[in-house]
Amino acid sequence: MSLQDRLGQRNGSSAGVLQERLAAAGEAAAAYAAPVSSMPISSVVSNVRRNQRRAYDPLAAVRRRAHEALLELLGPQLYETVADDEELARRVREALPDVLAQEETALTAGDRALAYRQIIDEILGHGPIEPMLRDPSITEIMVNAWDRVYMEREGRLFEADVAFMDEQHLRRVIDKIVARVGRRVDESSPMVDARLPDGSRVNAVVPPIALDGAALTIRKFSAEPFSITDLMRFGTLHPQVADLLRACVQGRLDIVVSGGTGTGKTTLLNVVSSFLPTEERIITIEDSAELRLAQDHVLRMEARPPNFEGRGEVTIRDLVRNALRMRPDRIVVGEVRDGAALDMLQAMNTGHDGSLTTVHANSPRDSIARLETMVLMAGMDLPVRAIREQIASAVDVIVHLSRLRDGTRRITHITEVVGMDGEGVVTQDLFTFDHRAGFDQKGRHLGQLLATGVRPKFLESLADRGVVVDPVIFGEPEGM
Repeated sequence: MSLQDRLGQRNGSSAGVLQERLAAAGEAAAAYAAPVSSMPISSVVSNVRRNQRRAYDPLAAVRRRAHEALLELLGPQLYETVADDEELARRVREALPDVLAQEETALTAGDRALAYRQIIDEILGHGPIEPMLRDPSITEIMVNAWDRVYMEREGRLFEADVAFMDEQHLRRVIDKIVARVGRRVDESSPMVDARLPDGSRVNAVVPPIALDGAALTIRKFSAEPFSITDLMRFGTLHPQVADLLRACVQGRLDIVVSGGTGTGKTTLLNVVSSFLPTEERIITIEDSAELRLAQDHVLRMEARPPNFEGRGEVTIRDLVRNALRMRPDRIVVGEVRDGAALDMLQAMNTGHDGSLTTVHANSPRDSIARLETMVLMAGMDLPVRAIREQIASAVDVIVHLSRLRDGTRRITHITEVVGMDGEGVVTQDLFTFDHRAGFDQKGRHLGQLLATGVRPKFLESLADRGVVVDPVIFGEPEGM
């Protein structure tokens, strides 16, 4: 009887987990080394077409044999051990050098080190994209198919010279990611939002809605949360704007961060949240927990999708309503995208000043229209004027971000919501980005966020709360 059969008959969860991981990794490695003659001719043609741009991998057979040796070596040792991921990692790292030392194929020091890293990434990490996850210069990883991987660096897209072994290999990595946060993805639930341990945002889609096979998108977050100093160094904002945002938060103004996909809304929300006073009770509400606040008195809540039977769903709207019963001083909603906007506006209008949220929009004016639409999605038969009055009363400041043509993410508008004028919501831009400044020799924008000269109405409200803002930062009014 083989070792795998013996392990399968005995009752030990740890050995089963190890066996499953090593076997899956071994199958992935064997895919490269499998003889062409053993494949159907259609598969051969398909693989040749898909892999014609990729060079032959000389370490594939080495990785396959190493996986088999690790299974034989570590399976019995871990049988009686209730091992978690850290224990498995320790044992694999201890055993792998000896396994590679017995490899008959002559390996250079560089090949040996490369094979070691690849095997570790396969068993303990996320396969071929693990090095990209470790690279701090890469901000987004986009797996369009198992053999088509792209990455974003400095705001620009590049094709990555990596690939998964096959579709099954990619699906195993996706399952590993979503299972860690208690979620699932399959034919009955083909879309999923999840996160990595460092908070990086993960989205995956699988057939039948993904016509060309499973797709994976990972928006990476920095290992250390960005600070306001980092954003100033990146050019996202300048010191005067940072001082203004700090004053708005401390003065309990309700702030909406708007922008398109990938413009840095969550990053800015995290930075702005760092200005919240440490003595206040803060509740964060998100679809997938990404915010990392430094304050001590923080309660984090996360929405939950329905289970396999379609039950148990907890929406952002449910969490916002529940948060109102938890005595919050501030409510921070990662993003409103549906009827939760109504509950968020009501929270802002019922004594929870200083709340923060984000919305997808193309401009500050569009963000107001988006809020109107989302309130209507709540199913309440409210007149449009009543909705606009709610928005005008609740929202004080809109901070809009854009991703510019050079790939940089900048604050392009800081807009005050003044109130109502007839049937419409009145806004005024306090700062706007100067798009007319042109580009330097490297194609980077030379423009900056400039004051419009308009003095905001909220200065008196801030002064009443003991927060003083130097009016000079708003510039001279036009015509003076």
